Amino acid sequence: MKNNHSMYVFCLAFALLTACSGSKKGEADEVGVETALPDTKNEVAVAILKLEPFNHELVSNGKVTARGAADLKFESGEVIAHIWVKNGDRVRKGQKLAELDKFKLDNLLAQAEYSLKKAELELQDVLIGQGYTSDDFSKVPPETMKLAKVKSGYDQSKAQYEMARYNLEHATLVAPFDGVVANLFAKPFNPANTSEVFCTVIDMQGMETDFTVLESELPLLKTGDKVVVSPYADSAKKLEGSVTEINPLVDDKGMVKVKARVNGNAQLFSGMNVRVSVHRSLGNQLVIPKSAVVLRSGKQVVFTLTNGKQAKWNYIHTALENTDSYSVADGLVEGDTIIVSGNINLAHEAPVIATGL
Repeated sequence: MKNNHSMYVFCLAFALLTACSGSKKGEADEVGVETALPDTKNEVAVAILKLEPFNHELVSNGKVTARGAADLKFESGEVIAHIWVKNGDRVRKGQKLAELDKFKLDNLLAQAEYSLKKAELELQDVLIGQGYTSDDFSKVPPETMKLAKVKSGYDQSKAQYEMARYNLEHATLVAPFDGVVANLFAKPFNPANTSEVFCTVIDMQGMETDFTVLESELPLLKTGDKVVVSPYADSAKKLEGSVTEINPLVDDKGMVKVKARVNGNAQLFSGMNVRVSVHRSLGNQLVIPKSAVVLRSGKQVVFTLTNGKQAKWNYIHTALENTDSYSVADGLVEGDTIIVSGNINLAHEAPVIATGL
């Protein structure tokens, strides 16, 4: 019995000792948490909201076409004697590109010239036979002259002569304007194919871009608006131009075709796929960078700085946008200090340390 009483006293003392040490440990842990989790502040960048020019931007995909392009071909099927250029060569207006063997053409022209002179003599004989002298030919009535030319074969001989001279002149292809040679596949010493294009000369300085915009975007577009063209093959290139045509027809997909002239500077090729951005100034607007806008439950939110140390939650509505900015429809006023970065995980009235002012 005495042993049982001693065991009871020992267990009671052990329980009291354990409870006291647990209490002290809990207090120590609580102090440690307060020490490890101080009231930290978020570092954010801020800017003053003000009215500034806003450039609305429409983005579309387009294709480059040459404003000036000439398909050249020979008029007769003689053997090609010379080819002085190749694909990609730059040529000047009037520069020789290729030439046919002219022996037959020279001979045909000589024969046609002889036939024409013979026909002129026959015409004179017909008029003299009708009582006119060589000094009176200018006084021959038009109907009489017409019948005399038919009877002498003068008109037919003249037409043959002009055709022979035309073929000889076009036996040499020349560049119609400054440009670049393309689609040249013929070889020397082979007959020219009169039904196919010998080569194409492209004006690389006068390039155009065809693209489409939505029907709803038409009010934001007009001729003369600035465009920036960037080839998909080299997105670092930025070439400027302006809208020249807006086709007044909406297709069955609700799209409108637009054409812009671009200064290619020999950096664009006909048929190239490009990204087109149309810029139009809409005057002064409240403009915020896209980095200032965060989504909360699917709604647009911008944090503003209050009292220089707290973030305030503001629901906003944006109107238009471009590559890096929004114009604000409502929710903010001029002079607000907006948080433009460091806002991803902010909460309402969260303490912040502001930089950028």
